[in-house]
Amino acid sequence: MIAKVGELRVSISKKEVVAAVLPLQEHWLPLSNLDLLLPPVDVGVLFCYQNTTSHGFGAMVGALKKAMAQALVSYYALAGEVVPNSVGEPEILCNNRGVDFIEAHADVELKHLNLYNPDDTIEGKLVPNKKKGVLAVQATQLKCGGLVVGCTFDHRVADAYSANMFLVSWADLAQSNPISQLPCFRRSLLNPRRPGCIDPTLDDMYVPISTLPPPKQLLEDDDDHLISRIYYVTIDQLNHLQSLATSNGHKRTKLEAFSAFLWKMVAQCDKKTSTKLQKWESLSMEGVGYVKEEARKQVHDFLENAVTKDHFLGLIDWVEAHRPEPALAKIYSSGSSSEDGPALWCHRASDSRFPRWTSGGVSRFSGHTIFRGAATPVMLCQCPLRLGTVMDSIHAPNEEAVGVYRDPGL
Repeated sequence: MIAKVGELRVSISKKEVVAAVLPLQEHWLPLSNLDLLLPPVDVGVLFCYQNTTSHGFGAMVGALKKAMAQALVSYYALAGEVVPNSVGEPEILCNNRGVDFIEAHADVELKHLNLYNPDDTIEGKLVPNKKKGVLAVQATQLKCGGLVVGCTFDHRVADAYSANMFLVSWADLAQSNPISQLPCFRRSLLNPRRPGCIDPTLDDMYVPISTLPPPKQLLEDDDDHLISRIYYVTIDQLNHLQSLATSNGHKRTKLEAFSAFLWKMVAQCDKKTSTKLQKWESLSMEGVGYVKEEARKQVHDFLENAVTKDHFLGLIDWVEAHRPEPALAKIYSSGSSSEDGPALWCHRASDSRFPRWTSGGVSRFSGHTIFRGAATPVMLCQCPLRLGTVMDSIHAPNEEAVGVYRDPGL
């Protein structure tokens, strides 16, 4: 099968299902209350490797499949599938259906791969569209002999941290090393409290799905169609943003400074109504690289209140009080009301090690979120080639992504 987008041609040569090497007893694994807040979102990651080894593509793929079959014994949830239970809630059926594994070839060299526009070169081409199960993998050989490993996870089952745990363990086994990180599936760690204790402010951030208005139907010529972009941000640029965001003895983290910068850009690109733009610009940056103190404080307060144990315990209790009614964060539905500005959620990928499938080769990492909603997801991850730099993946309406690209401060 041939897929062609622009100059990139990807030829799929083989498809198979890789299951755990040892038999597993079929059982159900419920999602935690925190997982129940997620809609069916798939998240893709991409690893690019230069041709620095003597191993052929067939031998590399064979080693990857063998190691995956071993890794799925411990990470058995990734070999299952998400199905509704008797009350309609999603649960993981751990039946060892396996992982869809695709082998492919692309007529492009690694140095010519266009990572800036992942819609044309990555999604569905080098990172597979998951059709069944929890995880899908594609190994693609490039013209230069390089290797691209693309993975698509069901985000309800694997967040960035747990997905990285699996990838590193998979790579450990591919190099004949023992697994360095074992997963934990003890759902009792996230049980709701009896009685529950719910902060009323959670009602401002989360909502039962039944109370949401019908989703907007986008037309083909709609200017708000979503596109993906990947940007490379150097450590010098991050340090510059952080220094500008630090004042009066209050030091802000790089994540806070960069989030405030993106907040400014999204606000400036929201030209639909002057009232919304005015509301957002009152808390955004003025000029190139300058962040108002109020915006910095807002971002800091958002993060400070959301990383506490009490916040997550209260959120678990909030979900329990609404079950089995499905719910989600309001930002997934473009914000809390029509008066809000554009929705933006920024998250940092895990800082764990980047997987190496062999003893040689250098990985280049890219993360992107496959999300079909009105919010703008942004994934930040560290570049493996230069310590401190980040790869920034944005899935946003066209005008917002272009606005970030044109800003001379980034």
